[in-house]
Amino acid sequence: MSMVLLPAAKDRPAPRRYESGGWLRFLVRTRYQLLLGLIIAVLVPAVLRTPLSFLDIQVQSSSRTLIGTALAVLLGAYFVKRITIYPGGLTPFYALPAFAGAFALVIMFFFFFRIDYSRAQFLLSFVLAVIFFFVVLRVERRVFRQRYLVLPFGAAPTLMNLDGADWDVAAAPDASLAGFSALAVDLRADMPAEWERMVADAALRSVPVYHSKQLAESLTGRVTIEHLSENNFGSLLPSSLYLRFRRLGDILITILALPFTAAIIGVAALAIKLSEGGPIFFRQERVGYRGETFTVIKLRTMTEGADLGQAFTDESDPRITPLGRWMRRCRVDELPQIVNILRGEMSWIGPRPEAVALSKWYESQIPFYSYRHIVRPGITGWAAVNQGNVAKLEAATGKLQYDFYYIKHLSLWLDLLIVAKTLRTVVTGFGAR
Repeated sequence: MSMVLLPAAKDRPAPRRYESGGWLRFLVRTRYQLLLGLIIAVLVPAVLRTPLSFLDIQVQSSSRTLIGTALAVLLGAYFVKRITIYPGGLTPFYALPAFAGAFALVIMFFFFFRIDYSRAQFLLSFVLAVIFFFVVLRVERRVFRQRYLVLPFGAAPTLMNLDGADWDVAAAPDASLAGFSALAVDLRADMPAEWERMVADAALRSVPVYHSKQLAESLTGRVTIEHLSENNFGSLLPSSLYLRFRRLGDILITILALPFTAAIIGVAALAIKLSEGGPIFFRQERVGYRGETFTVIKLRTMTEGADLGQAFTDESDPRITPLGRWMRRCRVDELPQIVNILRGEMSWIGPRPEAVALSKWYESQIPFYSYRHIVRPGITGWAAVNQGNVAKLEAATGKLQYDFYYIKHLSLWLDLLIVAKTLRTVVTGFGAR
């Protein structure tokens, strides 16, 4: 089949259909979300401002505060919409970091330009915005459900093994499209003429037609690597402009976070000395940006003199100390890598750097493995928050698919989602080794 019809945009979610009606249908529409959000999180705090004004050192301009909270709510809603287009993004928890970032930006603007505002009103607005959009995301996750009609050719039927959507296989080229979100087609497969006409008719009737490979990526957050072509590599090239912008952001965030991280590192270092003795830091050669090696710096989590010849770390690895297990769970052992960030060897977000021996082994076993070095490695990353640390070859292949998805969709919004997922990881200890 030679034609290509309406491929899914890489930063746009597949369409959803409603599973419920009534007031739920009303609540999940964006314009009503914004209207109710402004009423609940902007107008209500303004009305309640008078009894709350005693919390302020002085009463600021009500109009400026009203405008500021409205901007913060609209900005937070935009952040939520942008990060929920990615797999796993439609999670109520992410309302908190989205609105925390939005309100922080507005307050920083007010602070630097010395604009008076009501702190109590901003605080109440933030709390109400988080609660309201937490409810909205819960409703969206329950109400929306994707349903696809799959054409029985090529790789398209394999989509039915994926979770996160409902699938039906078209029995004939005249199958009805009513009630389906879109048509799932392997556009590289050979199909009879009547089936090709069905695809063309669906596109003419404004029914979205998705290539099965793109649809699988949008649902799994992974890019298949078994049959990458030259065109695939072209689509995987990250934006050089955003990479330069993010490098500046890495430096700024590291400098701002330095006092806080230094205090945590100091406490952890003292705990290592008191409980285990021996060296505080662990250094190891890793493969990083553009395949160059560098020395990663971490807090020591294994017993002194532990055999490091074993490249893999298991969940119950006897080499890990009790304190080290806790530090690994909370990712505290990774904090000294801010030195690597300042040196330009790492970023806050990116594929995790592997030990030289392990990286060479992966490269000999997995096609295109070295391509992950096209961006700086990170303290956290898309694979880390979705899969955790892995050791086996099969799991490493899946990890590389996550890395390729990250490189292909590299953006501020995906980075923000990774930050939010990392907070969840720190709390739950997901993927710790």
